[in-house]
Amino acid sequence: MIKITLPDGSVKEYAKGTTPMAIAKSISEGLARNVISALYNDTTVETTTPLYNDGTLTLYTWNDDNGKKAFWHSTSHVVAQALEILYPGIKLTIGPAIENGFYYDVELPEGVISEKDFDTIEKKALEIARGKHDFKMRAVSKAEALDFYQAQGNNYKVELISNLDDGTITFCDHDTFTDLCRGGHIPNTGIIKAIKILSVAGAYWRGDEKNAQLTRVYGISFPKQKELTTYLTLLEEAKKRDHRKLGATLELFTFSKKVGQGLPLWLPKGAALRERLEQFLKKAQKKAGYEMVVTPHVGQKELYVTSGHYAKYGEDSFQPIKTPKAEEEFLLKPMNCPHHCEIYNAKPFSYRELPKRYAEFGTVYRYEQSGELHGLTRVRGFTQDDAHIFCTPDQLDEEFKNVIDLSLYVLGSLGFENFTAQVSVRDLSKPEKYIGSVENWEKAEQAIINAAKEKGLNFKVESGEAAFYGPKLDFMVKDALGRNWQLGTIQVDYNLPERFDLTYKGSDNGLHRPVMIHRAPFGSLERFIALLLEHTGGNFPLWLIPDQAIVLPVSEKHEKYAEKVLNSLENYDIRALVDKRNETVGKKIREAEMNKIPFMLIVGENEEERQTISVRKHGGEDLGSLTVNDFASLVTTEINSTLKSF
Repeated sequence: MIKITLPDGSVKEYAKGTTPMAIAKSISEGLARNVISALYNDTTVETTTPLYNDGTLTLYTWNDDNGKKAFWHSTSHVVAQALEILYPGIKLTIGPAIENGFYYDVELPEGVISEKDFDTIEKKALEIARGKHDFKMRAVSKAEALDFYQAQGNNYKVELISNLDDGTITFCDHDTFTDLCRGGHIPNTGIIKAIKILSVAGAYWRGDEKNAQLTRVYGISFPKQKELTTYLTLLEEAKKRDHRKLGATLELFTFSKKVGQGLPLWLPKGAALRERLEQFLKKAQKKAGYEMVVTPHVGQKELYVTSGHYAKYGEDSFQPIKTPKAEEEFLLKPMNCPHHCEIYNAKPFSYRELPKRYAEFGTVYRYEQSGELHGLTRVRGFTQDDAHIFCTPDQLDEEFKNVIDLSLYVLGSLGFENFTAQVSVRDLSKPEKYIGSVENWEKAEQAIINAAKEKGLNFKVESGEAAFYGPKLDFMVKDALGRNWQLGTIQVDYNLPERFDLTYKGSDNGLHRPVMIHRAPFGSLERFIALLLEHTGGNFPLWLIPDQAIVLPVSEKHEKYAEKVLNSLENYDIRALVDKRNETVGKKIREAEMNKIPFMLIVGENEEERQTISVRKHGGEDLGSLTVNDFASLVTTEINSTLKSF
């Protein structure tokens, strides 16, 4: 018999060789009908995998992220089989599940796959799926695996297998199709009821521009057709909300090939929006006891060698900048924390002076592959709302909870109300990925979990998601389209204080190590603004939007009164402009709607006589005739309802 521990902590005994599906049936037939994947002792297994040792078992359905991952990975096998049938001579490479769906990278014998081919691929894949073929895993020797793919002339799979250890290689079979695979599949293809090929793109083998360019086929699948229909509807809405499109329409930012890929240029309205976000956070930080600092855009290579960042991320950074002095090298700043460590090191501190909270809107630079760049969400230069808190171990708990409060204030003021928290800890099976002592890691991880519990956060613990120098708490926000994004992060770090020899004098007059907290509620201004654009569809909170109102004179003879209204609005700190173009009021309203301006203030003969304005709200609601004072009160009330005090 073996003892199986379930997620609720209960322990049940089963005969050796029992499968996850059999365990699901022992719990309930309803659960068994819905189980599609399982996790056994932190390893993804099939529902048909025999279990021979004591262990912890988690059963996944379609409603679990890991269930979806198994579902989409399994579909990638089905689509790969369809591609092999439709394109004889095709070479398959890898086909993982991704956040929404899957992709498969292939080398075509000739020609291209275009949008007109999607329907054919989908039909063939669904035809295969309807066969209800079981996914079966089998172990193969390295020699057998190499022979299989060498016979096909598939140099990509041969390369993958060459880097694997004998005894660790497995194939997955379904129907007449075989693929090199580690596992993690649904029971059979029949569960897949709807498949959609979404797009094709170029992709370099192993992400290296020096390697062959492949065709990447993106797709998604569902256990019900109506779920695909809903997803495609949301996808269309997402296209309308694409921050790249809205950013151009609202004149917030642009890119220039001459300036360089991944380096955004902020236009006046976008720069003003950034400034308001900065001032919003600076005001809250000042109340929370932060001090602003400024650090340079470059640092000596040795700085990042000391921090450990160069060894970990050196290949992903811009190449060192050499100076006329021999062996002197600088890097474009890839992160702010080493600079802040040196600011702390500039003078000795007593425990009475801690915590020290240094904040900076620091611009950093990281070299991203050109194929991975995407609008503002993946760039090569971005500004972090970075801060680093240096505190005593006794202060850690309170400081961490204070940062949680600040992060919740930021998310709430910007309309991100639907979120969960993720505690990211080490992967205990891969200690080589992390720096620092096990003791310090355990203390840091427990501190985060305790703070999350005390703050009543809805959180989950994710193994293997920690930064290389410490665990972290991430806020996972669900946007208006139901998509999940990571916004804001808080990290506990015992390691950089060690590496930079940071100290403070304790009450015993001895020198002690401070603990370091890294935090960035926005993450980066670029990515945050991109996600805010898509979440709101460009309808920013009233306190943040570039133009809060636009004055629309009915004709040229009312322009003087329109200017008077504008001046009055400025006295109330309301951001407004006048549209003096020789166009109809109807056209001006339509364009103001398109530009997401919250209020349209129409002034004509009646308004001028009564010294009022006719107020139309974005979306078409008529608020009637108001004085400027009454309108200002309306704006103040709406702002206060969203922008709470900190």
